Amino acid sequence: MTQPIALLDGPLWPYLALMLFAVLPTEIWRWLAVGFARGLAADSPLLEWVRAVATALLAGIVAKLMVSPPGALAHAPLFIRVAALATSAAVMAISRRRMMLAVLSGEVVLIGGVWLFGAV
Repeated sequence: MTQPIALLDGPLWPYLALMLFAVLPTEIWRWLAVGFARGLAADSPLLEWVRAVATALLAGIVAKLMVSPPGALAHAPLFIRVAALATSAAVMAISRRRMMLAVLSGEVVLIGGVWLFGAV
């Protein structure tokens, strides 16, 4: 019988599997996109289309999470989820698109709302 590969037998094998099956397939496409986008102008019609598609996909994901959320978020009432989204959007508009501040404010509203109303 052959001996297992030393890297796959120790406690670090999940990290190796994560690198092989999650990080590398994603990073390949990112680096290819960087290579192809090098010659494109920032305001080209192709990049405007890509931004529009990315925005539409993100809006679809957010809408799905609002309407039928998975896991523990499903126990939060709809009005709390909508309030958290509205708070994040307002903070983004007011704070000159500071993403971290918007995410944290939405989380505070979501967690505070669930805590206050005892929904979970």
